Amino acid sequence: MKNKPAYALESVDNALLLLHMLRDQGQVRVSEAARELGLARSTVHRLLAMLVYRDFAVHGEDRVYRPGPSLSFAYAGGSSTGELRRLLTPHMEELCERTGETVNLLVRTGTRVRFLASAESSQLLKVGDRRGTLLPAWRASGGKALLAELDDDRLEELLRTDGPVLEDAEWAHVRRDIASVRARGHALNIDGTEEGVSALGACVRNGAGDALCALTVAVPSARFSAERREELLRALKESIARAEHDVEGFTL
Repeated sequence: MKNKPAYALESVDNALLLLHMLRDQGQVRVSEAARELGLARSTVHRLLAMLVYRDFAVHGEDRVYRPGPSLSFAYAGGSSTGELRRLLTPHMEELCERTGETVNLLVRTGTRVRFLASAESSQLLKVGDRRGTLLPAWRASGGKALLAELDDDRLEELLRTDGPVLEDAEWAHVRRDIASVRARGHALNIDGTEEGVSALGACVRNGAGDALCALTVAVPSARFSAERREELLRALKESIARAEHDVEGFTL
């Protein structure tokens, strides 16, 4: 399981989280970043000033920070992902509190999924905050749920042109896995992306039925029993049903 280093440098970690926010949201305000990171506005201002100095951010006349030339990779989905995070965060926090497990918001970018937000469990043994992480979509539960939205021809085209080279046996396994996700309506990951980490994932849809993103509940595999899995799945589906009322008219 991926844990924070024993001698973590909090200032470095906060600067990296700001980079994730710039990349994934497209813009950052000092007040919003301070609230999300739990830091003083003066601290966030100094961190962003260093990112501007190193060209990872630019500071506009409207006092908004945006990705700079050194942040060459694109942020996922444009500024609309920031609104999506805002709408779904209360549902993620409620689900986290109800289950005691970490809840993640993911979007798909090609053959990978990007974690846009996390509501982190308060338990001692937990799956940590995954904001900014990129993972192969066919291995992560949320990624599988989003890939299952594609038909077989589009899925094969995507994975064979944009993903790593898969042997025939591996590709056959991926197809079977995605087919089972379509049949169940949710995805399962047991140690598929990281040893000791398991997760359930399902899509969040707008009123037109389009999959906007996926929500996942991530759990240490040590307590991911079959009984616990059913409890988490019920909670996940109920939270998604409530969340979909708030994103009914939303489009990416």
